[in-house]
Amino acid sequence: MLPEQCQILVVDDEPNLRRVLSAQLVRDGYEVLVAEDGEEGLELLREHHVDLVITDLRMPKVDGMELLRQALAMDPDLPVVMITAHGTVDTAVEALKTGAFDYVTKPFDQAEVRTIVRKALATRELAERDASHEPAALAESFRYGIIGRSPGIQEVCAVLDRVADTPTTVLISGESGTGKEVVARAVHENSARRDRPFIKVNCAAIPRDLMESELFGYERGAFTGAVGSKPGRFELANLGTLFLDEIGSIPVEMQVKLLRALQESEFERVGGVKTIRVDVRVVAATNSDLKKEIALGTFRDDLYYRLNVVPIQLPPLRDRCGDIPFLVRHFVGKFNARLKKNVVGILPEAAARLEAYSWPGNIRELENVVERAVLFCDSDQIRPTDLPPELRDESASTPSPPPTSQPVSPGSAADGLKEQVKAAMSRLEREIIIKALDQTRGNVTHAARLLKISRKGLQLKMKELGLREREEPREP
Repeated sequence: MLPEQCQILVVDDEPNLRRVLSAQLVRDGYEVLVAEDGEEGLELLREHHVDLVITDLRMPKVDGMELLRQALAMDPDLPVVMITAHGTVDTAVEALKTGAFDYVTKPFDQAEVRTIVRKALATRELAERDASHEPAALAESFRYGIIGRSPGIQEVCAVLDRVADTPTTVLISGESGTGKEVVARAVHENSARRDRPFIKVNCAAIPRDLMESELFGYERGAFTGAVGSKPGRFELANLGTLFLDEIGSIPVEMQVKLLRALQESEFERVGGVKTIRVDVRVVAATNSDLKKEIALGTFRDDLYYRLNVVPIQLPPLRDRCGDIPFLVRHFVGKFNARLKKNVVGILPEAAARLEAYSWPGNIRELENVVERAVLFCDSDQIRPTDLPPELRDESASTPSPPPTSQPVSPGSAADGLKEQVKAAMSRLEREIIIKALDQTRGNVTHAARLLKISRKGLQLKMKELGLREREEPREP
């Protein structure tokens, strides 16, 4: 790991020590962030990628020990070096037991600090390299077959912990491509019904006049072409799980019969008179707002309440950008095997493009993009040029600007239409980002949330537009 690629956070309430230590680190070629107490240090850790923390033990507000604990909770592989006076060496030893990488005593020797920093960063580089190849690192972010560590995904997994091994009906909501079927299968495979059938019904793909016979089956002669009897999906799913995907597409006239089957666990085949009883656990999914459908009269409220016993809301990929590296790693491994390739990772600039993109197609779109990138990749790492045009285009990394009443000044008459549009877009993007930063007082994390893009994506765009200086000023 080269010095210019490393960012070190120095946290100390003594201005002179901050100044001396940061000056030495800058001379050695490192990028340095400084904070005057643990509270500010934690805020910087949340906003920036940091490779090493050097912190004093005794500070106001949040002391070094609490900073150490919270920093390791955010990033278990982050090396933290403690600065301590001679009289608090015992506390420094306690910090080592808590997880600190090492400690130095005041007044510190510059050569000693330089040696410890190099060792800490070498350890950090090794941990990151191992994490990129170690299956266990991916396994930690792979629960119930759902990849990710974001708060939204952790909440989904917490609900699955409670509901999977029960007979309770589940309603999964989320945009197209967010993984609703993955969650439905997780419900089934982590229940006592796991060895029984998992029957999927795509309600949107079944013609209106065939819906009843598909769900409940039919008897011989029930209609033209019914030359024999046939069981429906409810019967096929007996003792197992029935997954009703796109439940909002079921015709209103069928919803009454479906409601009865759910409430009574019984039904009749089309053209039949015999009542059939089943033991089926129902999981439904929708990418539409069923409450709006109820208001429009296209979905029954009693069926909605029967289905919505335990709701699970899947977040769109644009709201869980931190999960993209884990998803990419998983898909790269998958398509390496399928396409007989040997791609080991993705370059930072390409990863930044992925995290900055809005992903209207969610995980399904990301999977397709990674498959294409692995296919076209001629080296061992995915580059920006391996990505599709919509991700290589810099303007794709930010949301479309809102309508503006301000006239956009044209470029030079010598410029073509494409160049003038690109220049105008850049000006609009710059104005929007400046406004967001002003509204959040320079807080990049909050501005990114306001703009609905990732923090890394916003930082990349700020760098491209020459807006780095608008970040909150830090002590040099």
